[in-house]
Amino acid sequence: MGELVQYVVIRGDLLKTMKWPIGAVIAQACHACTAVTHLFYTDNDTQAYLANLNAMHKIVLEVPDESSLNDLCLTLMNGDIYHKLWIEQPEDIRTCLVTKPYPKSKVQSYFKKYKLFKL
Repeated sequence: MGELVQYVVIRGDLLKTMKWPIGAVIAQACHACTAVTHLFYTDNDTQAYLANLNAMHKIVLEVPDESSLNDLCLTLMNGDIYHKLWIEQPEDIRTCLVTKPYPKSKVQSYFKKYKLFKL
C-alpha cells in the first residue's frame, strides 16, 4: 500500500495580503482536517491512517490565492481524489483544502508544484 499521507493546502494570501491572524488560518486547516476525516471515516485508507495516531503524516502546502485553490480543487475532482474544500462561513471564503489519507505514490503528483506552507 505504501506510506499514507494527507495533504493540507492553505491559501497564503490569507496571511500575507488579507492579514488574517495565524491562529485563524490554523483553525481553517483544523476544520478541514476534521471534516475530511468525518466524511471519509469508513474509507480503508482513513482507517489505516487512524490506526496509528503517532505516525500520521501530513504535508502542509501553500497556494497563493483563492483562484489557485479552486484550480487545485477542480484538478483533484477530475482525478477522483477525495478531499474537502473548507469554506469559512458566514463569510463564504474558500480557505483551504485537505485530502483524505492516500498512499503517497497515488497523490503526490498532484502537489509537486506547490511549496511547503511558511510564514
